[in-house]
Amino acid sequence: MSTGLHSLYPRLVGDIGGTYVRFALETAPGVLEEVDVRTCASFASLQEAVEDYLRQSGTHSVKHAAFGIATAVTADWVSMLNHPWQFSIEVLRKALDLQTLLMINDFTALALSLPQLPLHQLRQIGGESARAGSALALIGPGTGLGVSGLIPGPNGLIPLAGEGGHVGFAPWDEEEVSIWRFAHARFGHVSAERLLSGSGLALIHQARLALLGLPDEQLSAAEITRRALGGQCALCLATLHRFCAMLGSAAASLALTLGAWGGVYIGGGIVPRLGDEFARSPFRARFDDAGRLSGYLASIPVFVIDSPYPGLIGARVALDSFLQESNHA
Repeated sequence: MSTGLHSLYPRLVGDIGGTYVRFALETAPGVLEEVDVRTCASFASLQEAVEDYLRQSGTHSVKHAAFGIATAVTADWVSMLNHPWQFSIEVLRKALDLQTLLMINDFTALALSLPQLPLHQLRQIGGESARAGSALALIGPGTGLGVSGLIPGPNGLIPLAGEGGHVGFAPWDEEEVSIWRFAHARFGHVSAERLLSGSGLALIHQARLALLGLPDEQLSAAEITRRALGGQCALCLATLHRFCAMLGSAAASLALTLGAWGGVYIGGGIVPRLGDEFARSPFRARFDDAGRLSGYLASIPVFVIDSPYPGLIGARVALDSFLQESNHA
């Protein structure tokens, strides 16, 4: 990665998930324009997707870019877990004729957006008021399961860059033990992401049908959700509620680990689409159910992120910080 001695606009920011890629231009400090959403499958590579976006937007003068991407970024070579794209950051930077190409985990970018989001884009699900100066936790099921957070530091909040979605799944009751066994027989290691994701929702439904001795309907996560929210299928609604309960346990574990008195935030592509059904689901009851520490968790607020492009906001924040630090180094 390389930076110039100045930070010209427009800058390019991106949010690259396992299904969709989102781009925008920061045309002035904090101003995002030309937001565009497209499917990853429409392009053979990230380079092709970026070049098509810049061509469509008529932009030729971008020199600084930052992308949040749904995978671990630990070296120059990046390989996505839930999509075939893989590339060298430095080779991509040169191919796009950029001075700066900052690549970070997508949920690290999403975490950076949290202090920037207005209150009307956050739906609170239980708990009390967030405590200023405390850690914030972030979790979100979508194509995969993203996990991050913000930790107080001497110079402000520090974003976490990890792969918490791949911790082992911990069953809560006998039905979840059976679901775990169903998944283990098929995949071996059962991570939280294996069940708390779009494909995981479908897998939970398959496991529950098997437990009930019913034939597998091969329903997608979108179809399960549609039938559940539309009141067309009691089994689909029960599956969706089981999914939300499992998410409650995972979110509670993260809150306990980080001491997230600043709140637990839920992003990703699934929960924000559930609307009021998420508040009616067992999520909050499961979140609070931690034995001797139930009272501890009951005070922590949970917020569903209802913002259209928070990952782009976080990428903008990351790029601005990176360029400022580079110019003052």
